[in-house]
Order: sequence, then structure tokens, then C-alpha cells
Amino acid sequence: MREIARRLYVATSLLVFVVFAGTAAIHTIGHGRWTWFQSLFHTVITLSTVGYGELPGMENDPLARTFSLALIVLGAGTMVYFASVVTALLVEGELREIFRRNRMRRHVDSLSAHVIVCGIGRTGRHVIDEMRATRTPFVCVDSDIEKMTRLADEIPGLAFVVGDATEDEVLEAAGIRRARGVVAALTDDKENLYVTLTARSLNPSLRIISKAVESTAEAKLRKAGADKVVSTNMIGGMRIASEMIRPNVTEFLDIMLRDPEHVLRIEEARVTDASPLVGRTLGEAALRKVCDVLVVAVRSAEGRYKFNPGAEQVLQSGATLIVLGEHTEIAKLRTAVTG
Repeated sequence: MREIARRLYVATSLLVFVVFAGTAAIHTIGHGRWTWFQSLFHTVITLSTVGYGELPGMENDPLARTFSLALIVLGAGTMVYFASVVTALLVEGELREIFRRNRMRRHVDSLSAHVIVCGIGRTGRHVIDEMRATRTPFVCVDSDIEKMTRLADEIPGLAFVVGDATEDEVLEAAGIRRARGVVAALTDDKENLYVTLTARSLNPSLRIISKAVESTAEAKLRKAGADKVVSTNMIGGMRIASEMIRPNVTEFLDIMLRDPEHVLRIEEARVTDASPLVGRTLGEAALRKVCDVLVVAVRSAEGRYKFNPGAEQVLQSGATLIVLGEHTEIAKLRTAVTG
């Protein structure tokens, strides 16, 4: 498209130059017999091959006729080039947009167990940054097409759907029936409420995390079907307090989250029924031989947590390991515990 735009600029400049030069030449050849407007009119009808007729007295002026012949030949080529560039801009631009939409639709349709992030504002942008860092498949949904186009240029391969996230067909296009979860990160609590209601009705098994701007919205969002509600104001206040009370801990967490070379995260891995680790202790499992992770806690199937578990901790089916490690090592752990 940039190349076509460049050609359009050249073609337009050439056409303007030919019109200006032709008008000036006709006016000069006529020695004042024809006004500037008459000269411009004759040049334009000559270039466009309309041919209404000659200017008064031109039939007796061989030089004017000779120049008009040259103008026809030169102008016809200029007009053809200009028309071809404009046609290419329209046709190729439209075709590129159609191909882009079809390619995006196929890309989204190929995803499963992904997360749909609704609202790519100040909060949503941080959400997708974390999704990218942890290699979690996701689809963005936002009604601002210019914003999504800019983001797609910045993030190659970005999957997105342009539309209102509160509408059924938009979430359907984002693959909500195949998704594992939805993040409602719009700027208005009412919109997040609608997204939560719509998403829950389309896929009851989804995990839905909603942003809450006002504290009074949390109860309503939970009733609408949100599994968890995150108050950005509360999180911001806790972060400010942490910077004051425990600055070294906060610095450690920042390094853990923002280190571009080592993507350390506190993650979870569920022990399935088919796992070979069922009934064995952490010591017997020897997870450090399989992957380089630190087991921070174990959550039982009943929801009880055991923090800093010892080697004697028995792993039962349905238990969840809370671990600290890099993304690649956590992937190895998940493979080991699922069997």
C-alpha cells in the first residue's frame, strides 16, 4: 500500500504539472487572445479526450494546433497512468482488506482453549502483554478499529476481532465456545457487566475475570457470573503501600515480571487422575530432576492450602501445585503431573 501511495503521489504530481504547463503554453501561444480560464478549459478537455472543440481562432494558428496534438499524446499517457494508479489503490486496497479479514477469521477459528480479552485500553494492554510473556493464546476484542490496526502492526500475528464485546455475534466470532476464559477489561462497569452476562450465557464453563472500576460493582459482577473481580483502584493502592512498607519485595516482583531474558512466574499445575505422581510424596516425585521449579504451595482438591510443603507432602488426584519458575520449566512440570 505504501508503494501504491507513492505511485499515486507521482501520478498526481505529473498530472498537475501537465495541466499547469499546458495551460501556460496555450495562454502564451495565443498572445493574450485566450484567457487563463479558456486555456485551462482547453487543456482539460484535451487531456480528458472530451474534445468539445477548439478555442476561437485556433483553426488559423498552426502552432497552437501542433501543441494541442502534442498535449493529446502526452496527456493521454498521463491520464492512463493516473487512472491505473487510482484503480490499483482502490482495488488492491479493498482486496487486501478482504484478504486480511479472511486471514484473521481463519486465525481466530484455529484457536482453542484461548483467552478472550475484551477492551484493549490501559488495563487490557497490560493483560495481553502478560499473555504474550507466558505464551497464552488469546484474542483481542475492541470496537476501535484504528487502535486494533495499530496494535496489529506492533504485534505481528495478533488475533483480534473488531466489534462491541457485549454483542453475542462478536464474542462468537472470537471463538467463545472454544475459549477457556474471558477477561472483561472495559472502562465502564456496566459494559463489563454486560460482557460477563453474555459470555456466561454463551459458554457456562468459562472462567470469567472482570475489572471493576467502582467498589460497588463487585457484587453485581459476581452475581452476573464473574469468577473473580479485580478492583484496579484497590490493586493500585496495595502497590503504593507495598512500595512504602516492603520495597525490596516489590523490587523482586518487578524484576521477576519484567526481566526480558528470564520470564519467571508463579504458576499452577494440576495433578490429574492419570498422573504417575498420584499417591507419591514430593520427595519421591523428585520434581527438580524433571524441571527447575520451586514448589511454593499445594492446594488440595477440597481447597485447602499447604504453604511451603515438605518432602513428605503426599500428592493426591485433583491437587494443584503452586510453583515459581520460568515458562519453559513450568511447561515441563505440567507434562510431568498430567501423565
